[in-house]
Amino acid sequence: MARAKGALATRKRRNKVLKLAKGYYGSKSKLFRTAKQAVMKSGNYAYVGRRLKKRDFRRLWITRISAACKLNGMNYSTFINGLKKANINLNRKMLSEIAVSDPEAFTALTEKAKAALQ
Repeated sequence: MARAKGALATRKRRNKVLKLAKGYYGSKSKLFRTAKQAVMKSGNYAYVGRRLKKRDFRRLWITRISAACKLNGMNYSTFINGLKKANINLNRKMLSEIAVSDPEAFTALTEKAKAALQ
């Protein structure tokens, strides 16, 4: 019986890594060993970036809400506290969208928050 060799599996594995490294500069896209290192490193960067993106967007939403609150004579923390006391459950993403696209509705929210704090 013929001996089974791993050439096909090895070639497939290497081609998979080289395909992921397509577009990288120089030998990182051509040579398996450097391509493998570059793909592993880029995977780590992508993993970290997915977590950082969540933080960055939350900071952006809070900044937008804070700016809109200041236009209505309030600061961010008292606005959020007033919304909680008024039982208005909107997340920061939706609040920032309202602040940007519909300022009148946001003004109404600030009025409700002020009333809840009284």
